Amino acid sequence: MSPVKINQVSLDESGEHMGVCAEDGKVQVFGLYSGEEFHETFDCPIKIIAVHPHFVRSSCKQFVTGGKKLLLFERSWMSRWKSSVLHEGEGNIRSVKWRGHLIAWANNMGVKIFDITSKQRITNVPRDDISLRPDMYPCSLCWKDNVTLIIGWGTSVKICSVKERHASEMRDLPSRYVEIVSQFETEFYISGLAPLCDQLVVLSYVKEVSEKTEREYCARPRLDIIQPLSETCEEISSDALTVRGFQENECRDYHLEYSEGESLFYIVSPRDVVVAKERDQDDHIDWLLEKKKYEEALMAAEISQKNIKRHKILDIGLAYINHLVARGEYDIAARKCQKILGKNAALWEYEVYKFKEIGQLKAISPYLPRGDPVLKPLIYEMILHEFLESDYEGFATLIREWPGDLYNNSVIVQAVRDHLKKDSQNRTLLKTLAELYTYDKNYGNALEIYLTLRHKDVFQLIHKHNLFSSIKDKIVLLMDFDSEKAVDMLLDNEDKISIKKVVEELEDRPELQHVYLHKLFKRDHHKGQRYHEKQISLYAEFDRPNLLPFLRDSIHCPLEKALEICQQRNFVEETVYLLSRMGNSRSALKMIMEELHDVDKAIEFAKEQDDAELWEDLILYSIDKPPFITGLLNNIGTHVDPILLIHRIKEGMEIPNLRDSLVKILQDYNLQILLREGCKKILVADSLSLLKKMHRTQMKGILVDEENICESCLSPILPSDAAKPFSMVVFHCRHMFHKECLPVPSMTSPAQFCNICSAKHRGPGSAILEMKK
Repeated sequence: MSPVKINQVSLDESGEHMGVCAEDGKVQVFGLYSGEEFHETFDCPIKIIAVHPHFVRSSCKQFVTGGKKLLLFERSWMSRWKSSVLHEGEGNIRSVKWRGHLIAWANNMGVKIFDITSKQRITNVPRDDISLRPDMYPCSLCWKDNVTLIIGWGTSVKICSVKERHASEMRDLPSRYVEIVSQFETEFYISGLAPLCDQLVVLSYVKEVSEKTEREYCARPRLDIIQPLSETCEEISSDALTVRGFQENECRDYHLEYSEGESLFYIVSPRDVVVAKERDQDDHIDWLLEKKKYEEALMAAEISQKNIKRHKILDIGLAYINHLVARGEYDIAARKCQKILGKNAALWEYEVYKFKEIGQLKAISPYLPRGDPVLKPLIYEMILHEFLESDYEGFATLIREWPGDLYNNSVIVQAVRDHLKKDSQNRTLLKTLAELYTYDKNYGNALEIYLTLRHKDVFQLIHKHNLFSSIKDKIVLLMDFDSEKAVDMLLDNEDKISIKKVVEELEDRPELQHVYLHKLFKRDHHKGQRYHEKQISLYAEFDRPNLLPFLRDSIHCPLEKALEICQQRNFVEETVYLLSRMGNSRSALKMIMEELHDVDKAIEFAKEQDDAELWEDLILYSIDKPPFITGLLNNIGTHVDPILLIHRIKEGMEIPNLRDSLVKILQDYNLQILLREGCKKILVADSLSLLKKMHRTQMKGILVDEENICESCLSPILPSDAAKPFSMVVFHCRHMFHKECLPVPSMTSPAQFCNICSAKHRGPGSAILEMKK
């Protein structure tokens, strides 16, 4: 074992790496990465040493040594070393740590802290477990920062904080004091401590009991990372270290030193020096990949992509895809391709061929890029052919979802047609072929397939691509598919497909022809007037309920032709309407009485015509039919004098409900009398009211001022000199005249009238006011 002991390798506050060596009475300080070097020989043996954190500066050439005493060496102005005793009398000093202006050391009794600026010792932290030999279980010290000291001794850890004392509390006390902010026990003996952010790195000496011999033996030392709490700690990680001769080592044989700037930790043993460093994200990813946790590795790489150096996200992703494929999770692997491969077309094509080799093209098809990037057409065609061979529905889905410019449309069309030769009625293939024709703008073939399949999108296709020229010879197919939609479309686009063309195409299908012409007539009574004669037969054949409304609304249908058709088919109501419209009301009434035997309808017809001869015919026809007489008595009271009917009733004829009918006639008559009297009273009251209103109006005065003029001479009605006498006449119509401007009344007509109003009609221009002065 070498007598040279490296006590400290650290980055001091000035940024220099310093190495310190002590051998017997010699001390050597040297820069690890610079030419700085210092060595001196002293009279006393030196066991441990710590240099000033800014030793490289000329004003800080200080260091302390430990043995029986704690000595401070300072270089004087003549380059001679001056020593002073900081502490002695409590056994050998076994550990010293210098940070900033504070020096911490441990002896057999405990830990002390010395303030180099005030030259005062500010604390004494006694040793907890005095049963442990201090030479076998030495104290471990480390500074976390300039005011936080961590003490590890035996199995105990204490975290001490150096604080400033308030001025009012000082008196004879040091300006600083130490407070223990955390204290906890560990399971193993502590051989070394080092800070790691808010955590601690602990080098532990482990003893275990053999199950066979039940004797204690030295196990491998452990390097643990712990999170200190107020009264306990939480273990973050733990690693057992393999060093040579660990079975023979004691707790004092291990040391832990650290370099703050590089996060390096040195585990020193009699035969080995182990360097430990903080794991970075690359190390974490290595571990995840080793454990085949590719998903977590990929996520970690994405989160820390700016910090990783040895790994690439793409390489991790490709390894993940290969791992999933190897496990047979093809769908998950294909889905991950979207995220991992991104816009790299070459990698996409490579992966597609890899999936083809294992027969899993279907798995990757839903995730292929369709816009940015776009792969070679051969890739998409290869997948479409794969589906076409085994899955028509999947093939149809891809055709619907993929834009038509991704692949060679003519190649796929030919492949579908080849398959249709084997299964010509396959609706899925036919529908897909129609979609392919649509992509290729071959709308005629697409429309023919849609019509054959009776597909709901056929009308949308016609409108979208303006295919009206292509459907002129397919009108029957459209009507057979959906007559309502077809008729609406044809009528909405008369400028593209004429009415004449539609009627001609439907000539062999009169039922469809009727549907079209009926809808046309409902929209406009005049557009299809040339077909009204044809429509009479169509209504009679296919839609009699709408025949009579058609005859009533149409002014273009030939009445003779309509009458002939209705008489041939014995359509009584329609024949009655036509006879009345042609002026043959008596024949119409006769048909109602003889064919329909409906007295109410006959009476209604007579009321509509309001013809005295019709009423006479109706009475003559009903006179020998008691039920008809009852109907007449109940309804003709307001149109015909009932006496004419009553006088013609044969004596002794039994008429049902005669008394009620007579009572009704009397009530109707009484009602008419009451209505006439009421109307007379209203007229008299209105006349009187209007007369009073006129009288009030005529009694009102009329304003005459300088702005009014004579309607005859057009000069002002009032003279400019008010003192002169004047005479004027004002009529109720508000016209004004000078009296001398009016004609002199004659003996035959002494009354005067307004010349203007009397020229239009007599009145209301009688003079109401004559003014003289």
